[in-house]
Amino acid sequence: MDTAMAFDDWVKTYGRDCPSRTVIDVLANKWALYVLGALRRFDRPLRFNELRRLLDGVTQKMLTQTLRTLERDGLLTRTIYPAVPVRVEYALTPLGVEAGHLTTAIAEWSVSHAHQIHASRADYDGRE
Repeated sequence: MDTAMAFDDWVKTYGRDCPSRTVIDVLANKWALYVLGALRRFDRPLRFNELRRLLDGVTQKMLTQTLRTLERDGLLTRTIYPAVPVRVEYALTPLGVEAGHLTTAIAEWSVSHAHQIHASRADYDGRE
């Protein structure tokens, strides 16, 4: 493999026309990270209201938009069960499980380093 070509391809990911940018836009959304993380952590399908209770602060509208985007991108499935009332469950696809590994790593890193980040913020904010 020509390493110069591989590097050129890699650098192209920073270009505005790179298709990966749309994927990164989705994964960079905090609610998408939380949804993927929750579905991976519980390792079972979750209902809309379960997700809404887990994701403190998410609005119904934002959760609906996030779930639709993740479904459209093939990261989760939406299954409707005909019952009264209708039951809808969301589950990760194999692609979503892979993305969930990333979100879990980010979450674990965030928990491990939150104190350092908060200390740095306090130092920065305390400057004159």
